[in-house]
Amino acid sequence: MLFDQINRELELTERHLIVLQKVVEKGPIGILKLAEETGMPTHKVRYSLRVLEQEHLIKPSSHGAMAGDMAEEFVVKFNENIGSILEKVNLISDLGDRL
Repeated sequence: MLFDQINRELELTERHLIVLQKVVEKGPIGILKLAEETGMPTHKVRYSLRVLEQEHLIKPSSHGAMAGDMAEEFVVKFNENIGSILEKVNLISDLGDRL
C-alpha cells in the first residue's frame, strides 16, 4: 500500500524518540534498563541506540548510554522539524480531499 512505508518509518521514529527521551532523562542507562523502562525487546532498543549514536544524539559510556553532542540542538529544533512534517501531511491531506 502507498502509506505502508511511511507508517513503518513513523513507528521506527517513535521508537527512537522514546529511547532518546529515556536516555536524556535517566542517562547513563544500559540496554536492559531501557528495555525494562520502555517495554521494548532488547534487540529493538539496541538498534535504536545504534541509530541514535550514529546521529550523535547519544554516546556510550561505561555506565550506559548518555546524551550526545547533538542532543541539545536536536531538542531545540524538534518543534521546527515536526512543524515542517505536519505542513507536508496537511498538503497531502488536501490532495486526498480532491481525489
